[in-house]
Amino acid sequence: MLKTLTERPGAWRALRATGIAGGPGVGRTRRLWRLAVTAVVVLGLLLWWLLPVGDDSSPSGSVTVTTGVRTGVYARYGELLKDHLDEDLPRLRVNLMPSEGSVQNIRRLVAGEASFTIATADAVATYRDEGGDGAHRLRACARLYDDYLQLVVPAGSTVRRAADLAGKRVAIGQPGSGVSLIAERLLTAAGLDPEKDLTPVPVGISEMTTLMRKGKIDAFFWSGGLPTGAVLDLAKRYPIRLVQLGDLVDRVHKLGGAKHYYRAAVMPADAYPMVQRGQAIKTIAVANLLVTTDGTDRRLTESFTRTVIKNRDRIGKSVHAAQRVDLRTAIYTDPLTLHEGAKRYYRSVKP
Repeated sequence: MLKTLTERPGAWRALRATGIAGGPGVGRTRRLWRLAVTAVVVLGLLLWWLLPVGDDSSPSGSVTVTTGVRTGVYARYGELLKDHLDEDLPRLRVNLMPSEGSVQNIRRLVAGEASFTIATADAVATYRDEGGDGAHRLRACARLYDDYLQLVVPAGSTVRRAADLAGKRVAIGQPGSGVSLIAERLLTAAGLDPEKDLTPVPVGISEMTTLMRKGKIDAFFWSGGLPTGAVLDLAKRYPIRLVQLGDLVDRVHKLGGAKHYYRAAVMPADAYPMVQRGQAIKTIAVANLLVTTDGTDRRLTESFTRTVIKNRDRIGKSVHAAQRVDLRTAIYTDPLTLHEGAKRYYRSVKP
């Protein structure tokens, strides 16, 4: 740089006039200049060594997330979460896999068909208690939102409680779904044998709504976040009513086992405004967990968990249930322990 300036007399004279170049202080100025340059170089090398550069430190490759039925909250939540994962982790390819629900999701995880999923706490506990293959490998990333149990009947139905379903045609969910697990327990708590005292129809939410409109079923059970799109759509095309299930809470708990994961809840009056007409409904709720296995990379799990919590409000604009995701409660993932990667994330944001 100094050589260049000496080749330009006008610039050199200007610098000398300021005392930066030439004159008595030129030696001291040069020493300060060299020290400054050396400091900048050393600092740059330290930062390059200590800190990740660019996107090379972010997780890469591909992962599969198994979600739920296409018209359910699991599927919509998964779609929105994928958008934010694509944004936060551009080197990671996220694949979504529809499923029948919680039970099938858990089986896919332990079989290595997926890396992450959403499943209800009772389904996870049941799989573990029954000694399911690889149950000891299951880990949680976060407690998400609650599923609400919904018993839907035509508006003119005489059914006022679950016990009134005796002799009725009742859709109880597909085999492998969380709703089928819960529906059988609720019917048992109501004093009914699901196989003998009614006609069980093992179909998913899409088929449930179609069959009800056609008069081929008398009621259906659904377990999902509020509101569930399929139930909203049905209400616009066919008059329905929601039946309270609050009287079954204590009876379900007495059944023992994983049943203590069910809690008393109130369905807000504005969940389905066209149906509830300002009336809250007593029901039962169960927590959803974001689940993985102990073999999932810690850095990937940490990043995945961060995206879930960070984008709660953005996802919640479309999936209202997601607004319930909270940093303070996300760590309460009973019956599963937190994955090490998830622990690292929560420690990093601890006040």
